[in-house]
Amino acid sequence: MAGPSSGRRALVFDCDGVLADTERDGHLPAFNATFAEVGLPVRWSEDDYAEKLRIGGGKERMASLLTPEFVRANGLPSDPEGQKELLADLHRRKTTRYTEAVARGDLPARPGIARIVEEAAAAGWALAVASTSAEASVRAVLEHAVGEERAAGFAVFAGDVVPAKKPDPAIYVLAVRELGVDADDVVVVEDSRNGLRAALGAGLRCVVTTSSYTGGEDFTGAALVVPDLDHGPDGPVDLATLERVLDGPAPRTATTSSEEQR
Repeated sequence: MAGPSSGRRALVFDCDGVLADTERDGHLPAFNATFAEVGLPVRWSEDDYAEKLRIGGGKERMASLLTPEFVRANGLPSDPEGQKELLADLHRRKTTRYTEAVARGDLPARPGIARIVEEAAAAGWALAVASTSAEASVRAVLEHAVGEERAAGFAVFAGDVVPAKKPDPAIYVLAVRELGVDADDVVVVEDSRNGLRAALGAGLRCVVTTSSYTGGEDFTGAALVVPDLDHGPDGPVDLATLERVLDGPAPRTATTSSEEQR
């Protein structure tokens, strides 16, 4: 493993909304189909799901359903261990549905992903994905976005590898440590404010590619905000763009609004 002072640069992607715009056409229908499969009277609308996306992690989003009233009305376990097992089962079912959708090609890669990955790989950059989604889901999207051969060269940090999900910076702190790079040599690509906050909290520069659910969010602190990697301010976001990001101002931690504190 390279040492932190090696000077090797790294490009670290979030998964959902970054590698592919997965939330509306992938995760949401997979959640709803899972609820229907097990007989739960839940069907999240797009607006409902936009609210759920404020919560990091799929199991955590499903856990938000488990109010005492909902648990009693649907005969669900009320003890912590029973609820943990229930959520694990629901999440496995949901992940299976989601990965099947990815395998069918239902979720195309976002513009510019394969191109920038090839550029970075050719220049010797380390490549990684850091996501709160289940590892199986992340690997399925990654392989579809960049191909199996290229995906094999990525480090993947996903799911429950850290105790706290984004906006906590833990997963990016882990990625920097395991990649053996210096934080000043890392560019993160995110699509949400929570992801941006996680990157900035780890001291990393962040490029934001807005997605279907995140276009109106506050991205103060991002080094660059673009609709996708093929449409930067001066043309496609390429390796030269990322080099300029690294040469730019040091990242500053995003502020937390009063709404986010509640």
